[in-house]
Amino acid sequence: MPTPEKIENILQTHASLVSAVVQTIHNPSFKPQLDQVLQQSAQNGWQTLVNVINKIVDGSRDQSLLEGLDEEDAVIAKSILRGLQNPETLPKTESSGDASKAAPMLAQLINETSRGDHNALAMLGTMAEQMANAGGDMANLSAVLKNMIDGERSVDKLCSRMGEQGESLITQILNELAKLDTH
Repeated sequence: MPTPEKIENILQTHASLVSAVVQTIHNPSFKPQLDQVLQQSAQNGWQTLVNVINKIVDGSRDQSLLEGLDEEDAVIAKSILRGLQNPETLPKTESSGDASKAAPMLAQLINETSRGDHNALAMLGTMAEQMANAGGDMANLSAVLKNMIDGERSVDKLCSRMGEQGESLITQILNELAKLDTH
């Protein structure tokens, strides 16, 4: 069973997917967009989760859907099922995000990716794409993620193209990575 903190990180990372599934079930006209997201997810190695999501979209609400899912997929599927019963439980998808929450999550993903975790790499890749599309400091951050995965820890090198907010976020990520490196 994942820790409450890990569950929260998973839900924050996948909030838009969870919300998109629930919205599509309530409004089937969104299905083409969801199908595109699911197709991309399947290509990124999330086929098992995609299969479960498709069953949920098709009307299944049976808890047996969760059997055989890994920890992360199970958290996502449970959140979708809970969100269908009570929309208040859906994870928040504020695009602004809270940097104090983003830094530990990004550090965790960078750390796991550097140790060869393919799921973390896929998640980081998806996030980097979204950051690149956002432009500004987020695009610059996406450009230095690979350097951080490869072990770069110099604030000066990583922040050469950053504004004040970006520099603050990278500093927080590096602080979190330092904590993870000592464990």
